Amino acid sequence: MTAAIQLGQDVDIRDDVRGAGVPWWLYLVLGITWIFVAMFVLQFDLASVLAIGLMIAFVALFAGISEFVAAFTLPGWKWIHALMGVLFIAAGIWAVAYPGQTFGTLALLIGWFLLVKGTFDVVASLMNRGVDLWWLSLTAGILEIAVAFWAVGYPGRSATLLVLWVGLGALIRGVADILLAFQIRSLQRGARGW
Repeated sequence: MTAAIQLGQDVDIRDDVRGAGVPWWLYLVLGITWIFVAMFVLQFDLASVLAIGLMIAFVALFAGISEFVAAFTLPGWKWIHALMGVLFIAAGIWAVAYPGQTFGTLALLIGWFLLVKGTFDVVASLMNRGVDLWWLSLTAGILEIAVAFWAVGYPGRSATLLVLWVGLGALIRGVADILLAFQIRSLQRGARGW
């Protein structure tokens, strides 16, 4: 009886993986792009508040686009990805409109975002311990949580620290997307073998 139930669950998982149709390379490209964004942000000239506001707007708009890609390609939690996409695009527009108020507000928002995303990454990686490289997602989630506490807990938010938080967040997101790409690829290859 247990083998029949297990066999039925395997068939359901195979159908889900085959039916998802998520191109794994799309997340590889997104991850590599996030890493380039992180390199760009970390080399940014901190000459003016306007320049930092525009840089943050670019990162937020790219994050919104990335979340919309996840909403339309990944199964489950589509509404949360769409909501995050809307919030990121709104934050990008707000950063362009009011670059002077970007520092304090955005430092707090980035900290809270990294805390929530890091928590989800830790939980998801622990739930997927059977997947190859699950521990790398766990490490990325722990790093996101650590940067979040550092960002929220630091009272003297400076422009340099804000740029560092944005750059580290983009770097961690890039690594997480690359890991997701290879996990999707591994699952799709395993589904073909069943």
